[in-house]
Amino acid sequence: MMIKRSAGILLPIFSLPSPYGIGSIGKEARAFADFLKEAGQSWWQILPLGPTGGGNSPYTSLSTFAGNPYFIDLDSLAEEGLLTPAELDAAKVPDSDKVDYAELFKTRPALLRKAFSRITPETARAAREFRDQYPWVRDYTLYQALKERFDGKAWFDWPEKALRQHEHQAIEKWHRDLEPEIAYYTWEQYCFFRQWEAFKAYVNKLEIKLIGDLPIYVSLDSSDVWAERTQFQLDPEGHPTHVAGVPPDYFSKDGQLWGNPLYDWKTMKEDGFGWWIRRIEGASRLFDAVRIDHFRGLESYWAVPAGSKTAKTGKWLKGPGMDLLRVLINWFPNLTYIAEDLGILTDAVHELRDASGLPGMKVLQFAFSDPTNNYLPHNYTDPNCICYTGTHDNDTLMGWCSSVKRAEKAYAESYLGVKGAESMRKAMLRAGQGSVAVLFVAQMQDYLALGTEARTNVPGVADGNWRWRMLPDAATKKTAEDIRALTETYGRCAPRKPEKKAKATKAVKEAKA
Repeated sequence: MMIKRSAGILLPIFSLPSPYGIGSIGKEARAFADFLKEAGQSWWQILPLGPTGGGNSPYTSLSTFAGNPYFIDLDSLAEEGLLTPAELDAAKVPDSDKVDYAELFKTRPALLRKAFSRITPETARAAREFRDQYPWVRDYTLYQALKERFDGKAWFDWPEKALRQHEHQAIEKWHRDLEPEIAYYTWEQYCFFRQWEAFKAYVNKLEIKLIGDLPIYVSLDSSDVWAERTQFQLDPEGHPTHVAGVPPDYFSKDGQLWGNPLYDWKTMKEDGFGWWIRRIEGASRLFDAVRIDHFRGLESYWAVPAGSKTAKTGKWLKGPGMDLLRVLINWFPNLTYIAEDLGILTDAVHELRDASGLPGMKVLQFAFSDPTNNYLPHNYTDPNCICYTGTHDNDTLMGWCSSVKRAEKAYAESYLGVKGAESMRKAMLRAGQGSVAVLFVAQMQDYLALGTEARTNVPGVADGNWRWRMLPDAATKKTAEDIRALTETYGRCAPRKPEKKAKATKAVKEAKA
């Protein structure tokens, strides 16, 4: 589905304000949707929603299908009678611009289990029906119950070989043995998806659409790899033969060694890319558009031998290209796709993007090298692209202005006709809004004029990421008015209709007379 000229804001769910230590899909999420409407925005871009693994990164999820239980709205559970006012008060924490994951992991699971202990038989039955409706739920909930049974060990370290290899007889036995734990994890997912459905309906009613990221790879320690090993490049024991990453680039001189298992594209193609069809079907229930992360990996992907210390030892191998994209576009014609075509690109990658018709990305923070840079607005020859001030992997605009190399800063100031960080921040927002790109997206931090302390992620750095949160009342009415004015100026939203003056009543007219 094509995108009309419009604008949006990037803000992860965990970055929403909340009295409970992390953003959720409750009233704060609805309030931000209201803010977007007032600001004249048509899109809200968020990050992946899955339950996170090591490092709390949404790109290292335990399942590509499941929802993060920490995003479940506690107030809604209290309204259902599953939590008491005292329990809600005990869960509240002082306002902070950072998520305290260590504290959250200590307290939130116990609170959710307490809520689960009070569900009605009707809810339990509805949760079981949900599990029966979506096959991934059965694998994911057993996987979580088994991780709990085996002290959090990865599936390839579980003691029973038949279980590691997902053999039917072993799976059925453990389903019976762990039914109480499976019931809890089933309710957890049922609760998340029920709340998300209501939240998405609210957002869409405001004529705002959701953009979600689709990480190209999944985690090795995930229910996805455990349940469908034949889809990945693994040895007989379940260990990867090669892993994912990217070669040295702007972000890292050693490249980035992601460590994800690579897909067995030959096997996937032979069954008509069924795994990907199921994956996109799941994403289509969550989002109105999906940004295909690391799009260039569909043309050629960087394969690093397992056990390598850095990504330097990898090599490029051919990806599925249009064979996969054609299937996905035909299966889900009403879903909007965006190609994250960043990194080291070749003519073949550009050709694949053009053949697919997907809009690519232009990042302003990468633009200021010389007049021929493709990310400079005057070089956007095709409006079928998305202009970003920066992605979640970039610094904020204020942080970038303070740390960018001297030559780039000088050229940016010359190009934009400004001096100083604050003037440059505003000018870059104007440049993006005023570009011919069909969609312009800025991080919320850029509209709030926040510095590096508000950065979402630093690629290649293990600690301290995915923590920034917007403080309560930061998204003010004045901020919304300023964003709307900028968005209207460049034709990315319809001007607000003036309010009609109420007709004077007969009594008022007589009084004036």
